[in-house]
Amino acid sequence: MTLPNDLSKFEALRQIVAKLRAPDGCPWDRKQTHASLREGFLQECYEVLESLDENNTVKMREELGDLLLHIVLQAQIAEEAGEFKIDDVINDINEKLIYRHPHVFSTAQVKNVEEVLKNWQDLKQADKAKKGKDASILASVPKSLPALNYSQEIQHRVAQVGFDWKDDRGVVDKLVEEIGEFQRAATKKEKTEEIGDILFTMANIARRDGIELETALREANQKFYQRFTWMEADCKKRGVKIGDLSFEQQNALWDEAKKHTKK
Repeated sequence: MTLPNDLSKFEALRQIVAKLRAPDGCPWDRKQTHASLREGFLQECYEVLESLDENNTVKMREELGDLLLHIVLQAQIAEEAGEFKIDDVINDINEKLIYRHPHVFSTAQVKNVEEVLKNWQDLKQADKAKKGKDASILASVPKSLPALNYSQEIQHRVAQVGFDWKDDRGVVDKLVEEIGEFQRAATKKEKTEEIGDILFTMANIARRDGIELETALREANQKFYQRFTWMEADCKKRGVKIGDLSFEQQNALWDEAKKHTKK
């Protein structure tokens, strides 16, 4: 195969992936299936998210390329099996974008973002009904999403049809109620259920404020990691073991770590 002249073109990527899958291509790429690529695909998605969390556009550029490779590779596997082509994928998303944006590509009028979202959901449901698919607005939310993401997405869907608190006060009161129920829970099973309800309500609070809860938790995890590793490093410099410190001493060291690590 002669390498494409312009590697910046999407067609060049298609040709390279097709060559990798060819009989004289790469043994690893030829061995892959839709299912075998699943774990790697998910990992690439998380790496894209990490680059977004870090606001690292250099890393984002690289990670988006890795994710695009997975998409093209999946499409190549599908084409070889006679299932669909990447052209079908592109055609379908273009049709969907045009259909669901009549305020841009047709004569429909919208007043604000909220109307755009409502129209999107209405058009989506109409399209499903036409295709004879499950009419539930929740049916198309992937159940394999991380639980926090799934929770926010299903709450977002129902809010678009009006099933939502009128103001933040109601949902905050609900959180207080759920915490009270957790405190009164007597068994592990009851506590597990109430913790789930607390997290579900927290997801709702975050959604209402435009906060992506999975991102917020990842950032909190990273903040904790930075502070605790600072504590470990400080103990190492002083020749002490962090496990030998009292809880009060550890807490004091934690306060120091907060001062010395980035927010």
